[in-house]
Amino acid sequence: MSLPPTADSRASRPGGSVEPSEVQQTTAAGTGGGGVASAASAAAEKRGVWNGVLQHRHFRNILFAQVFSNIGTWTEMFAIQMFVAHKTGRLDDQGALGMCQQLPIFFLGIFGGLAADRVNRRTLLVVTQLMAGLVAVGVAMIATFESSISDRAAIYMLLGLGVLNGCVMAFNFPAWQVLTPRLVPRADLTKAITLNGIQFNTARIIGPAIAGLVLAKYGSPPLLWFNAATFILMAAVVMRTPDDPAPARIGEILVSDIWKELVRGRISEAIRFAVELWKKLLVDSREAWTFLTRNRGPRAVFLAQIALCLLAAPMVRMLSNFVLAVYDLDANPSEFATNVAKMFGMKDVNELVGGTLLAVQGVGAVTGGLCLRYVPKWYPKHHFIPLSVACLGLTISWFAFSRSLVMGYIAMAVCGWFWMWAFNQSWAMIQVLTPDKIRGRAMSITNVVVFGAMAAGAFIAGFGGELLKTHHVMTDAWATQTSILMLSIPLACAGVVMMIFRTPEVDGMERVPADTKVARSIIHAITAKEHWPGKNGVQRPRDTVEAIQEQEPI
Repeated sequence: MSLPPTADSRASRPGGSVEPSEVQQTTAAGTGGGGVASAASAAAEKRGVWNGVLQHRHFRNILFAQVFSNIGTWTEMFAIQMFVAHKTGRLDDQGALGMCQQLPIFFLGIFGGLAADRVNRRTLLVVTQLMAGLVAVGVAMIATFESSISDRAAIYMLLGLGVLNGCVMAFNFPAWQVLTPRLVPRADLTKAITLNGIQFNTARIIGPAIAGLVLAKYGSPPLLWFNAATFILMAAVVMRTPDDPAPARIGEILVSDIWKELVRGRISEAIRFAVELWKKLLVDSREAWTFLTRNRGPRAVFLAQIALCLLAAPMVRMLSNFVLAVYDLDANPSEFATNVAKMFGMKDVNELVGGTLLAVQGVGAVTGGLCLRYVPKWYPKHHFIPLSVACLGLTISWFAFSRSLVMGYIAMAVCGWFWMWAFNQSWAMIQVLTPDKIRGRAMSITNVVVFGAMAAGAFIAGFGGELLKTHHVMTDAWATQTSILMLSIPLACAGVVMMIFRTPEVDGMERVPADTKVARSIIHAITAKEHWPGKNGVQRPRDTVEAIQEQEPI
């Protein structure tokens, strides 16, 4: 459904020249009633790039708690993948695990976004964190009692728990994505999102490195029990944030109304309420979908996210199998890895190498995130994001094609750099471009689509690579390399296409008239020469917060 532009819809878009009272009204549901003060933003600017964001106490507490939570997540992810790789060595098992974790988000994510707009978001976060903790306990128990469970039974249990975890995350993710905008003012939102990316990738450094050391010496149970404990920590920290009740929806039917009618025995009335609620949910979802797909700027970064999740994310999923099949350190031992393993009394070098490869990627990601501040302010996002996507595809291909462990470490560091740039900036722009009143639904739709893309990527990489192995088309090593290359090369090509056919609306700029000649070369895409400071008669990126309200659906 294409929504016609109205004065109300224009005023609700991010930024623009609005009075403080209007900003408070549009963000009250996301700030716990704190509002946004221009004086606070000005003071934050004076205190420096990051200090201004970290002055917000609740955001700061969440940020530091997330470091521990994400360390647990990374250790669990690596431990499970190495568990599967050692148990079966099959690429399709890794692909199936990825699908089971992500497909529930694809099917249920839209309901998670609708819930994030209709229930108390703090309560929703606490409940889903505790439920995810229960799933993590189940995973830890499988590893703890592994000796009494057959290999296939353990795999099937992990697949089942993956489905349960995906169901919980379908409701958890949308609530998380509207958490940051309610804890910091809009002026600090992009910086806060960047810091979230840095802490996530800091955990990526620490988590896999610890996992590689602990896994080789003590096995996976300690890592998995630690991960389960982090969910309790996260729930406790979220409980201390300001309350975030659902925005008032006068005259709307709620789930509680349906439940009341069922308790009273009025089945027909409960069914009527359920049908009306379903119709309203569909209408609400169409509003967010229309915004994401009918506006050129949001649509461009939305498609970039899809390409990244479909074509880049499976590389991490296949890494454990890659280490075992391609580097084959048991047959071709690395002197450096062997010496380090002996130093820590490890039995298996593969865990050390796999963990440190992920850690090196995290180092590259954190470095890339810190260097974002040095990207010139005039350099447009509609140049920067496509360039990052293309470079990420090239560096993943470099890693997948090389069989040298040294080259692998270098490639992973560079890959992490562009991983941070591509994912962080495209995701940040989706959040910045989305109005407050539909952010939960828009983020939910984005989650639905990108997690569906991740599931599809895991399926293509895992089952495609295994097909090459089982039909003896390639050796195990080449099939594993191809499972990554078959996605990374198209990603690089997609980035090049986005560089050539750019979307200035991402930066709130006007589209060049059709009869105007535009420089489409790769050199122009990289240098953004037409936007250089001091040039007269050319467009320059304006502050997106000021420009978005001028964009209309096409």
